[in-house]
Amino acid sequence: MKSVLALLTLSPLATMAAEVSFNRDIRPLLSDNCYYCHGFDEKHREAGLRLDVRESALKDNDGVRAIVPGDLARSDLWQRIISKDEDDVMPPPKAHKKPFTSEQRVLIKRWIEQGAKYEAHWAFVPPMRAAVPGGEAAIDHFIEKRLKAEGLAFSSQAEAGLLLRRVTFDLTGMPPTIAELDAFEAAVSKDFEKAYTDAIARLLKSPRYGERMAMDWLDAARYADTNGYQMDSIRMNWPWRDWVVRAFNDNMRFDRFTIEQLAGDMLPKPTQDQLVATAFNRNHMLNAEGGTIAEENRTKTVFDRVETTSAVWLGLTMGCSQCHDHKFDPITQKDYYSMFALFNQLVETGGVDKRFGKKSYSNMYDSLYALESPYLMLATPEQEAQMKSAQSNRDSAEKALMARSAEFKVPFETWVKQVRADGDLLLKRIEEDGLRRIAGTIKLETLNYEKLTNKTERALVELFLRGDARWASAMKVIDELRAEEDKIQQQIPHVMVMRDEKKRETHILKRGNYETPGDIVPPAVPASMPPLPAGTKADRMALAKWLVSPQHPLMSRVVINRLWQQFFGRGIVKTPDDFGLQGALPSHPELLDWLAVEFRESGWDVQHMIRLIVGSKTYRQSAVVTPAMLAKDPENALLARGPRHRLDSRFLRDQALALSGLLVEKRGGPAVMPYQPPGIWEEMSFGKNRYFQGTGEDLYRRSLYTFWRRSVAPASFFDVPARQSCAVKPQRTSTPLHALTTLNDVTYVEAARVWAEKLASLSDDDARLDHAFRSATGHHLDARGTTTLKQTLAKARAHYQAHPKDAEQLIATGESKRLSKLTPTEHAAWTTVCLMILNLDETLNP
Repeated sequence: MKSVLALLTLSPLATMAAEVSFNRDIRPLLSDNCYYCHGFDEKHREAGLRLDVRESALKDNDGVRAIVPGDLARSDLWQRIISKDEDDVMPPPKAHKKPFTSEQRVLIKRWIEQGAKYEAHWAFVPPMRAAVPGGEAAIDHFIEKRLKAEGLAFSSQAEAGLLLRRVTFDLTGMPPTIAELDAFEAAVSKDFEKAYTDAIARLLKSPRYGERMAMDWLDAARYADTNGYQMDSIRMNWPWRDWVVRAFNDNMRFDRFTIEQLAGDMLPKPTQDQLVATAFNRNHMLNAEGGTIAEENRTKTVFDRVETTSAVWLGLTMGCSQCHDHKFDPITQKDYYSMFALFNQLVETGGVDKRFGKKSYSNMYDSLYALESPYLMLATPEQEAQMKSAQSNRDSAEKALMARSAEFKVPFETWVKQVRADGDLLLKRIEEDGLRRIAGTIKLETLNYEKLTNKTERALVELFLRGDARWASAMKVIDELRAEEDKIQQQIPHVMVMRDEKKRETHILKRGNYETPGDIVPPAVPASMPPLPAGTKADRMALAKWLVSPQHPLMSRVVINRLWQQFFGRGIVKTPDDFGLQGALPSHPELLDWLAVEFRESGWDVQHMIRLIVGSKTYRQSAVVTPAMLAKDPENALLARGPRHRLDSRFLRDQALALSGLLVEKRGGPAVMPYQPPGIWEEMSFGKNRYFQGTGEDLYRRSLYTFWRRSVAPASFFDVPARQSCAVKPQRTSTPLHALTTLNDVTYVEAARVWAEKLASLSDDDARLDHAFRSATGHHLDARGTTTLKQTLAKARAHYQAHPKDAEQLIATGESKRLSKLTPTEHAAWTTVCLMILNLDETLNP
């Protein structure tokens, strides 16, 4: 159960003295302990008592009232909370919930005494701006207001280099260069505000910005380069990933960003880009295995779309209503399947419509490509010409063979006569060719070579023809032409997109089972939320426009909360995937609503909101933490200090490549396969999938472009989503196991080796150490740091002088050529120091 005191808008002592708030103080308690049996779900409700609605909680039930405002003695709820009788106490022991604490009881007692006032759940009420005094920045106003209430104050501003490093990582996912640090610090000495504003503008214009922003969106969209399940065959939806990057770099307004991804195909005369955008909801898993049930697969896919859309734009756990009414939030099972109906008209089979050859045609991939209609082929003019030529060649060969088919009629009929005379002959051929199921199913007496009536008859003819040398020779040519056609198609992106052409009735599925349909439901949005505009056709376009409408209470809050989370490590609501009754309360509700309204009224301008956030005094604070701060606010929810948290593992890899100079900034295109320990794919697929490591620039591209197998994430990426389902909350841990990657992975060791070569051009050890440290951390070495690194360097030199083979082995790591004039011993020593700097706390946690 959540700690209520951690959610209070005021301090505990102030709360006890002030009026108790239902939303802030009471609803979390009732939601955790009571709503499961006395909440929204009518089928699960006990004793006919509903505590989430005031009228029900106060009504007379055979002389008993759960709550009598102002009267504790007559309030059955209170009497049961304080009861010592196991048969009467609430929550009952069988519920396996802890009894209310003494502090919680005080809150409930005071609430009833004060009149038991109810409030609508904050997230379901449209956001409104609170007033901000003239001349004050809204973000800083609301943060400082809360800090003062808690007896805290803002920290001082972060030093220039650290601040530039923070904002550069947050906006581009990369560290600043020494040249950028020098230029910023020089500009700051003249005019800080101008220097900082100019730096933000420069970073927002960088193509790296779109790549960084896309990273979180791909996690939410469960994007991967394979389909999942045991076969985990390859897909080609990477053009959608590139569309996302372009959309952020173009600062596409978020309402358009939403509409194009949910319903781009429904726009008037949609462009190719708008069709590609709809791949958002084709990023689901796809089962290409034999023996699967098509309708079951299709149903699961629609479930996935409902729940992903709900999590990304509504911040609600709608999946809880797949089998029954939600236990806590006002979402019925009918609501769920009404949303389901909006996504249920897609032309899809629940299986794979197109496969490419079972044998790889290059060393890039050793797996099967598989996809499901509808899809777009994004061929270049050259590829279109190649395909046209290959198809023409195959068609010509097939027509030529068909023209000769009469030649085989007489031999076939002769063979049939032989089979009629000797049944063992047919059985022998069938057993030899592995087609035993044909035996005994064909009426040889009525078999007509020119008019085959069923599948088994055609199979028999094919069996005969394959045994004829002339036919087999011609078919070999056709098979080779088909393989050539497949090879060309493998190079053309086939992007799975949305297209509604299949009119389906949608039923409530009892217990979520596709085999037990119940009542028919029309497409709609949840009844507890604002309705679609009157006269609007209920489809995906209506859904998308409804989400971005001014009346919508959730969308702007949910999206701006995730944007805040990107910069501060946690959202104003720390449960970004749950804005419902079980979710956390906002730490700064007025600020969240102000930002939500500003986002909408800015024209859904993402970069405008980013400039407000990173330009605030709140963001620019020093991250230095005192013991008192840590004791009072360990999660930094109050923001009395600047944000500081471990970098995402993908950013750590990109940082190492950037500092070493190995980074290749080629943008877009198919995913690449950098270094990975051997055997991982093989182990996860019983040897069916093999990893073919890339070469050259493929080894050094940004992590955004790394091939992502859905059954096993890239080996060097720790704490990342599995990409099997939507993920909107980052996972951050700090365990010793991470050092196995950052100290030993080829990428990091090679980066340290190449970085050491670059440092060799500087004049002496002090200059090299300071340059490396500042590049990695944003500030200069102090005397203590210099001493420590010099000692490390001296130990490394001594070790490699005594063990020259170790030095040779270390500097041979990676495929990039060694260009340094350093001796192997010196090169290995500096590689060790650079690797250590890459693993400093300040480097890993800016």
